[in-house]
Amino acid sequence: MKIKVTLVRSPISHPQKQRLVLRSLGLGKVGSSAIHADSPSIQGMISKCAHLVSVEQIAE
Repeated sequence: MKIKVTLVRSPISHPQKQRLVLRSLGLGKVGSSAIHADSPSIQGMISKCAHLVSVEQIAE
């Protein structure tokens, strides 16, 4: 299973750790998207910044 993560809110006024998590997910500007394999490590990263991203599941 794959998931598509999209940045929907700006991380400007949020802690540096959350900005670094977004960078490691491959998200830069608002509206940018990245596709990742659904794994526990990616789910943990998404939960750290869930208020800034939207997640969709993609069937292969």
